[in-house]
Amino acid sequence: MDDNGAPNVFLTGAPATVIAGEEQLRYIADLDVTKVKIPRGNRYEHFEASSETTLVDDRELRVFVWTHSTYVAE
Repeated sequence: MDDNGAPNVFLTGAPATVIAGEEQLRYIADLDVTKVKIPRGNRYEHFEASSETTLVDDRELRVFVWTHSTYVAE
């Protein structure tokens, strides 16, 4: 994939209040990672890579599944 910032991963499994709609489409520079964490206000949402892919607008995206949230220490 070229480095144009187009979405290449789909985040799923998180409650709709956490990440929904267009926020589920993300660009990750290194698709070889097994985990990603997304900053959301005072917390991070954690996702793990799955073996699945999904088609969105004729693009094949790697699926990452939500596992948990952690909060930023003050």
